[in-house]
Amino acid sequence: MSRVAVAELRTLVQRVLERAGANAAMAEATARALVLAEAQGIGSHGLSRVPQYATHLKNGRVNGAAQPKVARERGGAVQVDGGEGLAFPACEFAVREAITRARTHGVAFAGVMNSHHAGVIVDHLRAVADAGLVGIALANSPAAMPAAGGKHPIFGTNPVAAVFPRRAGEALMIDLSLSEVARGKVMVAAKKGEPIPLGWALDAAGQPTTDAKAALEGSMLPIGAVTSTKGAMLALVVELLVTAVIGAQFGFEASSFFVDEGNRPRIGQAFIVIDPGALAGSAQYLDRIEVLVAEMLKDEGVRLPGARREALRRKAEADGIEVADAVLASLRAVA
Repeated sequence: MSRVAVAELRTLVQRVLERAGANAAMAEATARALVLAEAQGIGSHGLSRVPQYATHLKNGRVNGAAQPKVARERGGAVQVDGGEGLAFPACEFAVREAITRARTHGVAFAGVMNSHHAGVIVDHLRAVADAGLVGIALANSPAAMPAAGGKHPIFGTNPVAAVFPRRAGEALMIDLSLSEVARGKVMVAAKKGEPIPLGWALDAAGQPTTDAKAALEGSMLPIGAVTSTKGAMLALVVELLVTAVIGAQFGFEASSFFVDEGNRPRIGQAFIVIDPGALAGSAQYLDRIEVLVAEMLKDEGVRLPGARREALRRKAEADGIEVADAVLASLRAVA
């Protein structure tokens, strides 16, 4: 293992993506997001994605020349066309639009269509918290979970995230996949040849499995699948909000991220931004959130959402990130 400065890693990843066919803005935004994920200890959405993205660029599954643009707008609502490129510049563009519109209208909804994998979805909301606004993010992904009572994959793992800024403390950053675990964790286990816990996934025949490779060929189980259908219902809500409402493709219409060949996913992301000043008022909002935080922290062992990842990020910014020597050598060779 080698410890590498965050800035150096960003440069390496950016160069790899540019050589694979991404324009400079796309490569820069993507590199920043992947290294941020790695810095937070989320390796499944960090450097492990670089070869995948580079291959999709080379194989035409991603349009490396894409530039996000407004496709349709009305008041606080805006539809952003990601141009079938990597998702990160389109998501940044959509969040900026949502922040501007929320300041005018009190609330805004920005939807991204013709998109790709959006990484750690809550990270797109950091700019929202910095603006003193509340943010919600939703995304779909290639089919990985069945409908309630079903066996074949229809919905993506469909992450949901939210950010709530505070007066002085770090913003509350909530991020969860609607599958029992993020599919990226299964991908990492498959690469390492490690088993996964029972209850994470089904194989292609619809049977529970601990084989990570069989799970990638089968389907993920929704949150609470063992005892209820709630996870599948939530996945359905997210799927409709980021497809039928926005104009993106359903998860079952998109080829898997984990294969080299396939179609351009053209999936969607949605960002809802709310100005508390338009409702309770900014001062009252900030007062009330601290009342809740104080109540939560009365119990020993409670950790505020986002606290661990922020601690890891600060440490990485100061000390660098540990990277496997083989991964680092591969990045440097291509860059």
